[in-house]
Amino acid sequence: MMPLLEIRNLSFSWPGTSVKVFDHLDLTVHAGAFILVRGGSGTGKSTLLRLICRLNQPDNGLIIFKERNIIDIPPAVLRSMVSYVAQIPQMVDATVEENLLLPFSFATNRSKTAPGKQELVRMLAEFYLEEVGLDQSALKLSTGQKQRLAIMRAILQQPDMMLLDEPTSALDPESAAMVFSIMERLNTTRNMTILSVTHSDYSPKTLEAITCRLENKTLRINT
Repeated sequence: MMPLLEIRNLSFSWPGTSVKVFDHLDLTVHAGAFILVRGGSGTGKSTLLRLICRLNQPDNGLIIFKERNIIDIPPAVLRSMVSYVAQIPQMVDATVEENLLLPFSFATNRSKTAPGKQELVRMLAEFYLEEVGLDQSALKLSTGQKQRLAIMRAILQQPDMMLLDEPTSALDPESAAMVFSIMERLNTTRNMTILSVTHSDYSPKTLEAITCRLENKTLRINT
């Protein structure tokens, strides 16, 4: 079986510096995997996610998604298949509903069916956001509420893979457990591939889960 994502001999350093964040990094991710990436601050966990969705470019090496070099995939097309949720949630100056439906206004997603209001209200409740109205300003929500909206927005696109950067950093333990429970369900019922960066001690229950650490510019799989 061909991997969904394959990283080969990846090297990366920030422009203007000679210090490598990664040096000859390799990673193979099969469809339906649930992978947690841990590691100390500055080890490149967030940078890894940004490289996969082409927000940064590697110095050397290859990133292959669905048997294609990602440099040959238009960024908008890649990000419709690989949804990235940043640690600091980004919202536009619009309502909650407009923010959730924003991806469906993009040309690459116009073939996808946008959810109706009833589905959005149901999802808000599922994410412990019953008190949030669809007509509210998204910019006026708390960081934790925005974080959950960003995850919802990514899920609604039905991507092949989700990249989550500290998705529960602004949440209380109960809400964090709820988010990870939903991600596990999507992983097992939709075969959605999950790659999540986390500092938490959470461990997914799925048998496909893999935990690895970034250290010394190398990704080490925990065994």
